[in-house]
Amino acid sequence: MAYKKKVWRFRNAIEVTEYHSARYGAPGEKRSPKQKATPEQIERINQRNREATCRRKLRANFRENDYFATLTYAKDKRPEDMTAAKADYVRFIRAVRKEYQERGHPLRWIRNIEVGTRNGWHIHLVINRIPDTDVILAKCWRGGRVYSELLYEKGEFRDLAAYITKTPKTDPRLKETSYSTSRNLPVPEPEEKLIVRWDTWPQEPRVDKRTAAVWYIDRESYHEGVNRFGHRYRSYTLLRYRRE
Repeated sequence: MAYKKKVWRFRNAIEVTEYHSARYGAPGEKRSPKQKATPEQIERINQRNREATCRRKLRANFRENDYFATLTYAKDKRPEDMTAAKADYVRFIRAVRKEYQERGHPLRWIRNIEVGTRNGWHIHLVINRIPDTDVILAKCWRGGRVYSELLYEKGEFRDLAAYITKTPKTDPRLKETSYSTSRNLPVPEPEEKLIVRWDTWPQEPRVDKRTAAVWYIDRESYHEGVNRFGHRYRSYTLLRYRRE
């Protein structure tokens, strides 16, 4: 039996995905029948991919001392629709970028514009912190108030990635959302390996004894299943005991 293994390495996390492909199947192991994906399954896959991309951008480009901000709207300044809200954000982030440039710093951001079922508009924003970032945000945002806090890091930004990529499908309190990021958020390419084994699909993964004092498996990140082609797959993350 052979399967592929992809590994993304970050400062404080290692993401692993293992899967059989159509080319590298599982001889001797019964394969589930191929199924046509339902719209709900496709939506779940798209959301999982969206979270994974966001999580990797966070892990590669942000630190726990950067900011998570919420930009709120006063009632008399709420936008008419998402197009207007996006225009508000463009004006805001241009002003922020100018302030960063004047201080000699790059600007990196991830945001999600959200409107609730009761027409409550706000923007969640992850932004790299520099001196006076809180002052800059308050100065540049004209829609209402700004609330800022340091990034929360549970699961090495796993929860944050899920939170900032919310949609009406994942949170029924939301009516509409718009997720976007700056372009300067590179993610390392994964290492790819072909693993050949002569027994069955390997049991639950373990940390190599040589690095067990440094890394542990984040059990909440573990996911295993069968794709619509009938092949097994799983993904999990290793985290550092002590963050660097």
